[in-house]
Amino acid sequence: MRYTLVAGLCALMPLFTISAQPASHEMRPTSTSTTARPTGKPVARVNGAVLTDRDLLREMFTIFPYARQHNGGFPKAMEANIRSGALKMIEFEELVYQEAERRKMTVPSAKMGRALVDFRKQFPTDQAFQEFLKTDLNGSLDVLRAKVERSLLIEQVLKTEVTDKSAISAAQLRQYYDKNPDRFKTPESLTFQTISILAPDKATPAQLKDVRKRAEDVLRQAMATKNYEEFGVLAEKISEDDYRVVMGDHKVVERAKLPPEVLAATGSMKDGQTSELIQIGQSFCVLRLNAHTAAGKQSFETVKKSLREELERSKTESLRSGLDKKLRVGAKIEEL
Repeated sequence: MRYTLVAGLCALMPLFTISAQPASHEMRPTSTSTTARPTGKPVARVNGAVLTDRDLLREMFTIFPYARQHNGGFPKAMEANIRSGALKMIEFEELVYQEAERRKMTVPSAKMGRALVDFRKQFPTDQAFQEFLKTDLNGSLDVLRAKVERSLLIEQVLKTEVTDKSAISAAQLRQYYDKNPDRFKTPESLTFQTISILAPDKATPAQLKDVRKRAEDVLRQAMATKNYEEFGVLAEKISEDDYRVVMGDHKVVERAKLPPEVLAATGSMKDGQTSELIQIGQSFCVLRLNAHTAAGKQSFETVKKSLREELERSKTESLRSGLDKKLRVGAKIEEL
């Protein structure tokens, strides 16, 4: 679950926004189901408070914003899960809001004023803003104010119960690092490029002879290269494996995952050296070793930023889930 003030205020925006740019072919879902325009029909009641199909659809758009570009079209295979997740989220938000009311929380007038100004800035023109008020809020600024206040109160509860409690201290971070050494071990690895000459399936003796002849010619050319770029250009030109499109670069590969023929050939090589012909099956390759990294362990300084983000994200999700379960105890929730 997630909730931020930005998400809460954006949820007030018009339901159907058509993108000014056509979606790319690569991003287009193969099969979509167009959701009917909402009418205000109830979809759930939370302790008597009614949640409508407008609330639900806005949350579905938050989960899958791409659907806005298709006037409400969600991938058929995903729609049921998106709807279910959205329904649980709007129920959670309503429970959090009711908790804020129970605690008699209020929003400072200055904070409310800033939030209203920020919300208004999301509209390109005053006409667009007025149209939104008319179609979504019955033309009422009071209704808008109430919805913005609701978002701020939800944010306030979540800050107290989730955000503030999710922070990981420097001591906790270091403790986790020290107690989980295996997570930060790095295996021995090689970084290398290859140029390959491949034998055809069921190759004849004559074909195999030709493969070796071409491989020996490749070896001579590869030995003449002086650096990564020259070897890579040669790989792009003559290699027959899939890595030719990236200058023959295999990036970092764990030593344990390499075939024995490659291990034997690279055992005594130094960084920057080019191997002799390596035969694997009936095919050949030439390898340039770019780096040999011994097994080791990532330093605390190297991992602490990403580790803090990971641990705080995990703690946030755990706290939100726990808050959701706590608020649902004794609550009357009806899904219609």
